[in-house]
Amino acid sequence: MRKLTVLGNWKMHLTWEEAGRLAREVREKLECLEELPQVGVCPSFPLIAKVKEELEGSPIRWGGQNLYPRDEGAYTGEVSGKMLRSLGCEYVILGHSERRRYFGETNEFIREKIASALSFHLVPILCVGETLEERQRKQAFTVVETQLRECLEGFSEGILSSLVIAYEPVWAIGTGVAAKPEDAEQMHLWIREVLAKLYSSDFAQSRILLYGGSVSPQNAYSLASQPNVDGALVGGASLKAESFTEIVLSMQKAKRSLAHGCS
Repeated sequence: MRKLTVLGNWKMHLTWEEAGRLAREVREKLECLEELPQVGVCPSFPLIAKVKEELEGSPIRWGGQNLYPRDEGAYTGEVSGKMLRSLGCEYVILGHSERRRYFGETNEFIREKIASALSFHLVPILCVGETLEERQRKQAFTVVETQLRECLEGFSEGILSSLVIAYEPVWAIGTGVAAKPEDAEQMHLWIREVLAKLYSSDFAQSRILLYGGSVSPQNAYSLASQPNVDGALVGGASLKAESFTEIVLSMQKAKRSLAHGCS
């Protein structure tokens, strides 16, 4: 059974004090729940220690937004999986469209990062998704399949047992225009089909697939009502405790209704 997972990507936001306050508020709002889904936040590198200080001992986890695929060395300005693990990180976001667009990251380079993350027992959150132009040209499914094939090439099914995939249509990130729930569901189904071809049906069905791209309290319930949307990678709405926790609770409610056959 796939567990509802909601992760916040704080991107390049917040100061030390603001990050501590946000982490503390999220903890206070969620840790009292009897049954909490998998919830985590991914702050920028300088803030991880502060977030760890606030969240340690709670059910809420934390992770990194990126890593460099070397254990250590003369790579000025970079952060390794070894460093993330030493800070108690559980997750790491890899292949985000902003990394691909602004820093020229290729599928081959992202594959190296996945290998590094796995070597330090970090859960890789592999981001895939098409641009608006690619969608308009009816290339969305081909683009996502290519990203999956090239990023996962050479990995065995067993090694990827912790892999999480986030579908983030580039045209929806930070625009306020989210994909329609049925469009997200359709792409998530396609991702499972591709994974089944690459590995096995069991592997494909057991993967946690997140949707990312203008997730909000207003659309969280409808997105999580889709059988193959297992949660969300939340951007801007994760920067406020109230909106982030509302997304968590709305998605949890939707999955409970889905499990009981309710609309």
